[in-house]
Amino acid sequence: MPWIDEDKCIGCEVCLEKCPVGAILMENDKAKINMDKCIRCGTCHDVCKLEAVRHDGEKIPEQVKINVETTKEFMKACAKYLGNDNEKWKCLERMKKHFNKEKIIAEKTLTQLEMLKKV
Repeated sequence: MPWIDEDKCIGCEVCLEKCPVGAILMENDKAKINMDKCIRCGTCHDVCKLEAVRHDGEKIPEQVKINVETTKEFMKACAKYLGNDNEKWKCLERMKKHFNKEKIIAEKTLTQLEMLKKV
């Protein structure tokens, strides 16, 4: 999914004008993408000469870090509120199951998306 690097965006509004579904708006003189409207067509990527429209693949390391930090916070909370360190390790296992489920959902989704080519 696209996102706007506000440090690169100069507010020229080219992406706003070219977006076929009107998913881009201006906020504080910077482009902002309404992800509920965005159809992931890539037009904004193509028209931004300053490369302010970025791809979310760049945020993978940041998202992984957030997931790990969140898990660590949950582990601390489980130990605190449930009474002992054993509970934090149970929490870690639950979080691993959660992320494994997310991985399975993504894999199955990708498989079904590939089947759309055959339709």
